[in-house]
Amino acid sequence: MILTAGLTPAWQQILTIDELRIGHVNRAKDALWCGSGKVLNAGIAAHHLGGPSLILSTMGGAASQAISDEFQAMSIPFRWVPTKSATRVCTTVVDLRGGTITELVENGRALASEELEEFCRAFAAEAAGARVVVLMGTLPIETPDSYYRRLLEQVACPTVLDFRGAGLLSVLDLEPAVIKPNREELAQTLARSLDDDLDLIAAMHELNQRGARSVVVTQGHGPVWLTLQGQAYRLHPLPVDQVVNPIGSGDAMAAGIAWALRDGRHPVDSVRLGMAAAAGNLRQLLPCRLDPHQVNVDARLIRVDRIA
Repeated sequence: MILTAGLTPAWQQILTIDELRIGHVNRAKDALWCGSGKVLNAGIAAHHLGGPSLILSTMGGAASQAISDEFQAMSIPFRWVPTKSATRVCTTVVDLRGGTITELVENGRALASEELEEFCRAFAAEAAGARVVVLMGTLPIETPDSYYRRLLEQVACPTVLDFRGAGLLSVLDLEPAVIKPNREELAQTLARSLDDDLDLIAAMHELNQRGARSVVVTQGHGPVWLTLQGQAYRLHPLPVDQVVNPIGSGDAMAAGIAWALRDGRHPVDSVRLGMAAAAGNLRQLLPCRLDPHQVNVDARLIRVDRIA
């Protein structure tokens, strides 16, 4: 089983607008609602790629039933830890004429100490039966960075981590299988500029030396970087003719990497599958509804350079 876990899900509104005009009344052509946020997106992707999977997250307020109904309709296994705080609401605005995507993101609301305790117990129980654990997303307001470590100390299987900052640095000695910040997040985490590619690779190797077995760094539409102990690679994304909605692409990538890791693939091939999953996500409005056959076909087309 792939366990996808996180504490900041979202109830996502997607508005399609002919032309977004800041400071004016904008009327949407279409409006859709769906469960989202990193943890839900990655869980949706893992389910569509095939094989046993489970999403573990917190859930509260009016969105709880709607998200549960949506996931039951897709036959996606989930476990929610109920919270008094309502699940946050985020909004994506798709500007058809300008071809831009605007994201309005609410922070995860604070959780009670007993709710954090319950999530920790649920995480330990579900991680015990997992072959790969994906832990991702920012922590709710007022939750200490040390909470990540508390969770991961209970995990015996390989982990894929998609968060940043002090919380990420604090768990590297636990030897996560994959960490996946983007370039900007890594620069913020290490508090230094990584504009030069050689500086970036050096920083990634630094994280390998501190315990991360694989470091994967994305940078929007640009190449994806991968380092292992003593090895570095640059992988080139597939061209996508029309980007419909990029939201969730990094989450699809994390799920693809986890799926390949569970399948025993080499780290380079795992990243290729993750990149193909991300490309598949770009082509659709709702996040992470992937076609597993197309993802595997696309993965074989991704070009890889080994960096001396």
